[in-house]
Parts: sequence; structure tokens; C-alpha cells
Amino acid sequence: MREQSGLLKNYWYAACLSKELKNLPVRREILETPIVLWRTEEGIASALLDRCCHRNAPLSKGTIENGCIVCPYHSWKYDVEGCCVEIPSEGPNQNRSSKSIVEKFPLVERDGLIWVWMGKDILPDKEPFSMPLGDSSQWHHYYMITLFDNNVTNLVENFMDVPHTISVHKGWFRSEKKVSVPTIIERTENSVEITYNQKNDTIGFTEKILNPKGLPMTHTDKFFMPNITRVDYIFGNYERAFVITSTCTPISPYKTIVYTLISFKLDWFNAIAKIILPFYTRKVIDQDVWIMDIQGKNLQKFKKAEFMSTSVDTMHLYIESLIEWAQQGGANPKPKPMKKDIDFWI
Repeated sequence: MREQSGLLKNYWYAACLSKELKNLPVRREILETPIVLWRTEEGIASALLDRCCHRNAPLSKGTIENGCIVCPYHSWKYDVEGCCVEIPSEGPNQNRSSKSIVEKFPLVERDGLIWVWMGKDILPDKEPFSMPLGDSSQWHHYYMITLFDNNVTNLVENFMDVPHTISVHKGWFRSEKKVSVPTIIERTENSVEITYNQKNDTIGFTEKILNPKGLPMTHTDKFFMPNITRVDYIFGNYERAFVITSTCTPISPYKTIVYTLISFKLDWFNAIAKIILPFYTRKVIDQDVWIMDIQGKNLQKFKKAEFMSTSVDTMHLYIESLIEWAQQGGANPKPKPMKKDIDFWI
């Protein structure tokens, strides 16, 4: 999958939460590539291909000793650069071990996540996506980790898709109002942004929690290549805010792990929200897990089926055009920036 992903491999992907990486090896799979991550005693994080170059045993089943990862089969020892520094069966002779190297992945620890660069033989040419953590004590945050049985494209479209909330999240997020919502959809070279111009918009029963004063709400959805979505609900002049940011890491063609950062600034309600919101957001995400699961299974059954789209699906078409261009290796002309006004009903 990594070799067939075109330019999509030349990005940073979240491998785990920073707090998950301690003194034991952690195995992850990104683009069907097994990776082992660990920390040294000094706290330095490292990511290697999860295979010993001796007999291909998984390094993730080994141990950490003196800042190195030790293979469970013959105890070959590798440093954070992936170089074999010790072969017990060779005794003091280290000449052969210096030629034994396991592929190392560039790694950055930022915003509570461990990011891994998947571009093979291509050095990172961009920074990991900056998760919106806020810059004051008024903001609170927590991560949710969710495994989905579907691909990244369908997931990012789902996370930004308002019409489905009436069916899938009925009563929890939105209910049918039979109103038209004027919407602006804009595609840039690397993103898609949607602005909803609905007066007096609400988001289900949580309106009493998120916006008890009935302040005007601004709702925007943003997609950033190739796997990030950010959904903002801003109340008034940023007096209150609720932001959902998701980064999707592809494990295999129809299996994706999503790291969702919930950020909120709710004034006096912050203390209570820290207790209530995790339950609420998990309920909503689990509903998306269900719909993505049954859609994914059907897509695999009907392999050559095409989507039928209307003007309401412009957002989907814009996202797909950017991802497909990158997946094809950028050989064709890149989709041009475009802006379109549409109306849809909720």
C-alpha cells in the first residue's frame, strides 16, 4: 500500500499519543507498513521498520536495553538510528554488525502526538499539521482514539458532512428542520473549506451546554491534505468555542485509526464539560463508526460501483480530486482552486 500511494506517502502520519510511548516497544502499522516505536532512557523517541534484518523477527516483541531495541530471536541490538550495534553470537567482532541497518522513519513529537514521516527515500519537506491546542488556560482538550473499518477519503468526508447528521446522529447532533442552508465551498491547492451561512444554527441538545446565551454561531469545516479535518463552532466573538480536529492514519485499504482532538473554551462550564463531553463525543463518534463500517463493507462488495453525486456533494468531489491527484503521483495537472455557492436542506 505504501508503494502504491503515490504522493500520499510524503506526509506525516500520527502513530500514537506521546503518553503511549514509554519504556516498552509499541507496534503500529501505517500504509500496511509495520513500524516499531520506543523511547530511550533519556526520552528520545525512535521509529524503525518492525523487522530484524537478521531473520525478520518483529523487533516490537523485543526489549529496550541501554537506549537500544533488542530482537527477541537472537538478541541483535539496534540503536535509535536503526544501526545494529551488537550481535551476541559474533562476540567482540563488530565489523559485520555495522552493515546491518533497519530502515528508520523520521519522527516528530508535537501536540501530544508522535508523527512519523512515511516518504521512502524522500526527506520531510513540510511540518506535521499543527493541532489547535489554544494558547490560554481558557482552552481545554482531550484526545479520542477510534478504529474505523473504512478508508481515509470516506472518513474525512464523513467528518465534514452535515446532511448525514440528521440521519446518523438524529437527536444527538442535529434534527431535521426543513430549512435551506446557504453554503460556500472553496478548494485551494491543499485544502477544502466550507462555510455555512445559516442564521440561528444549533447543534442538538448540546446547544444548552455549548451556547446557553444563544450567541450567534459560526460553523466552518476544513479539510487539509491528505487526512486532516477541523470542524469549528464559534459562538459570538469567540466568547465560546468547540473545535473537533481529526487526523486519520491509514493502516490498510479499509482500516484507519483516527486521533481526534476535542478542544473547547466554554467559560464557567469548562469544569463540567470535562466530565460530560467525553461521553457525548464518544457516542457521536461510535455512530460514525457504525455507518462507516457498513459503507466500507458494501464498497468492498461492489468494487466497481461509482458514487452518484449532486451539488450538495461538491465538498466530497473537491476532496476526492485532491486525494486522487496525489495518489496518482501528481502526474496529471493539479486540481485548480475553485469556489462554489450551494444550498442544501437539513
